[in-house]
Amino acid sequence: MYPRRLLSPITLGNLELKNRVLMAPLTRLRASQPGDVPNELNACYFAQRAGAGLIASEGTQISKQGQGHVETPGIYTDEQQAGWAKVVREVHSAGGRIALQLWHVGRVSHHLVQGGNRLPVAPSAIRAEETKVFVRSASGELERVQADMPRALEAAELPGIVQQYADAATRAKLAGFDMVEIHAANGYLLHQFMSTNTNHRSDAYGGDVENRLRLVVEVIQAVVGVYGEDRVGIRISPHFSKFDMKDTDAETWSLHLARHLTRIGLAYLHVAEPDWGGGESLTDAFRNALRAAYSGKIIASGQYAAESAEARIASGLADAVAFGRSFWQILT
Repeated sequence: MYPRRLLSPITLGNLELKNRVLMAPLTRLRASQPGDVPNELNACYFAQRAGAGLIASEGTQISKQGQGHVETPGIYTDEQQAGWAKVVREVHSAGGRIALQLWHVGRVSHHLVQGGNRLPVAPSAIRAEETKVFVRSASGELERVQADMPRALEAAELPGIVQQYADAATRAKLAGFDMVEIHAANGYLLHQFMSTNTNHRSDAYGGDVENRLRLVVEVIQAVVGVYGEDRVGIRISPHFSKFDMKDTDAETWSLHLARHLTRIGLAYLHVAEPDWGGGESLTDAFRNALRAAYSGKIIASGQYAAESAEARIASGLADAVAFGRSFWQILT
């Protein structure tokens, strides 16, 4: 079946896209050293994929503290910003659109990545069991090691985290990105704040669902203050179970967050479905509830092929589909 809906135009926020095939964010350890700076290889990689309606960049740490693996790119120094500006120019020259994914990994990190023997941070001091990250050993070899026990963030530190997102969005805007995507999925910091098994706080950022969403909403508002709601999206992953995520309240907070996104007017909600990692598929009941709660565009992402993506869009439960491993099969 010819994917006519997938290849039809769509508007995200106030951005016109040529099709509904998005490139999903894919982590690559390719940033130049020292400094985790995007380079010509990054520019070539993304420009080759400019046929997508929108490219979501690989996760890009908003600070050194936000880094989980060695040699992933950042967006908190002048050199990183300049490197990303070259990437954006190449994508635009090839006729594409690109969003920068703003990333803070929280506890999914290690002191060898953090630098200065510092521990990773998290909502609560709970280790991500059976979770490995890439580091460079003393001999310079690339190795995968168990993520460290994190330290719990103090309440007084959280405004600084919000500011890191705002500063990263400012640099992304200066680099020329068409949009930014807030990474609140896949077991990383913002997801950790929303999840019941990783957030055991007793202050205003823990406990009931609104408190667990508080930091995420503050981050969204800060990033919207830089880019405008029409150029900001967010990624979530209800029922994600890797990195020792065992959330008992995923659908509740997802729907609460969706209502916040409607109130704010965010451009899109990118839903990373759990089936790509071996989890159960989302139910149609939840998909319908999410559609009712959120008035913007919904992007589905998971183990989709052209036919299943076409069917999802035809059902009205998604407006576009993001592809990772199967991206080339869709646009070739």
